Amino acid sequence: MKWVGKTLIVLMWFSAGASAAMPMTVKEYSARCAEQYARVYQVPVELVLAVIEVESNWQPDAVSSEGAAGLMQLMPATAVRFRVRNRFQIEENIRAGVEYLAWLIRFFRGDLRLVTAAYLVGESSIRSRGLEYSSPGVYLYVSRVARLYRAKRLARMRKLSELHTCERNRGGK
Repeated sequence: MKWVGKTLIVLMWFSAGASAAMPMTVKEYSARCAEQYARVYQVPVELVLAVIEVESNWQPDAVSSEGAAGLMQLMPATAVRFRVRNRFQIEENIRAGVEYLAWLIRFFRGDLRLVTAAYLVGESSIRSRGLEYSSPGVYLYVSRVARLYRAKRLARMRKLSELHTCERNRGGK
């Protein structure tokens, strides 16, 4: 159980064949939401996870000094743009953040450096000047997200490789 704002969140996970519910942490629930919406909006899940980690460090009640809120640190105008009623509601926050990332990926034709910079400072600044707009803070942010993104992709590829090796060793296809 966790209090987020004035709301108590109780997360339960039901596994097929499990007789009892097992509690799920807020981070586990958030990661599952991130994976779901990454699939829906066709955004690399590793990018979503990296943005969440850099933006809020997995704290759903995080608020920045600029007024960004929630796991993906949505600004009020971004929340309105992507139909968010409660920026602290985990699933709603992640859905909107991932939808925004998908929009940015299309807008910047897949250049994840520009996407990440625009996620931080808004697309209008990056659209007009690209990474020339970049400040030390933008550079640091893009670098942190990129480093985490690469590490998460590498970890996922290794895990998939291990699973395929286990399948082959068991005689599976």
